[in-house]
Amino acid sequence: MGTAQRRLAPEDGTATRSTVRPGPEAPDGGFSPRLGDEGLSGALARTQQQARYRPLWVEEPAKRYRMPDPVRTSAVRALIIIAVTLIQAMVAFFCTMAESWLAFPMVISSVASTVVATWGAVDVLVTRQVWNQRNGVISEPSSTARSLRRERRAARRQQRAAEREQERIRRHGGSTGRLSHP
Repeated sequence: MGTAQRRLAPEDGTATRSTVRPGPEAPDGGFSPRLGDEGLSGALARTQQQARYRPLWVEEPAKRYRMPDPVRTSAVRALIIIAVTLIQAMVAFFCTMAESWLAFPMVISSVASTVVATWGAVDVLVTRQVWNQRNGVISEPSSTARSLRRERRAARRQQRAAEREQERIRRHGGSTGRLSHP
């Protein structure tokens, strides 16, 4: 499926049958338009105009959303740690092959770095899980974040109502049980 066909395809992924048939193949590999009401000169001008303004690519919306900042930070940190660990392992391997004195310290540091890299990968998973539990996926009915937000909103409403009541009491002279003014 080409870019133009993908642009015209329905979003749900179902296939549709096209009733338009392409014309004979043009020398540049595309299809020349069928002659319609506008004649050869109009079709040729329209084809040249489309070829001139055809974009190099078509922006498609992202299928996945961007990772939250704490998760992205831990993922970058884990990636850097894993890259350094792989470099250390390669240096340890080459030092061992060259029978260098640096081989033993590099092997020991590679083992330690492997432990740290494992911690980094687990940190990404834990950070993601914590973020999901705190901020939640709102679209799910069982989301804990929804109930937490609801509770926080209710507490804020009660606090604002209590503050308004105190302000009202202060404006009216401080006594709430008075039936008439002196």
